[in-house]
Amino acid sequence: MLDKISKKILMELQSDGRISNVELAARVNLSPAACLERVRKLHESGYIMGYTAQLNPQLLDVSLLVFIEVVLDRTTPEVFDAFKQSVQLIPEVLECHMVAGGFDYLVKARVKDMAAYREFLGKTLLQKGVRETHTYAVMEEVKNTTKLPIK
Repeated sequence: MLDKISKKILMELQSDGRISNVELAARVNLSPAACLERVRKLHESGYIMGYTAQLNPQLLDVSLLVFIEVVLDRTTPEVFDAFKQSVQLIPEVLECHMVAGGFDYLVKARVKDMAAYREFLGKTLLQKGVRETHTYAVMEEVKNTTKLPIK
């Protein structure tokens, strides 16, 4: 179980992963040495998995965000494994989730524009044992966060 201070450390790091240890310690009312030790323990115990930079997709020319429902041609362990392995190698795919329901996977991807998406779909995604897809192009990102709720 996490105590209040560890939870506060996690909340602060989610808001600013580049915060200095001295500033983090001040925000959570610990000495810098005690704070550094807590962060180390949070890493070791798996609460903190890593740090990343949030990049601007428009400036990197990948402004079209799409969600794709994927139905595989067969639902055997071999087909699932082949799809999972292949999707790991596709840089446009940001997330891929096996889901319960009317389709097998939900894929989140970013590409330049609709023409790039058509090429991505035809040359990349449909080559992986996929029977059908349904695409949802995002018109507006209402909320986009990586912050997890910490209670």
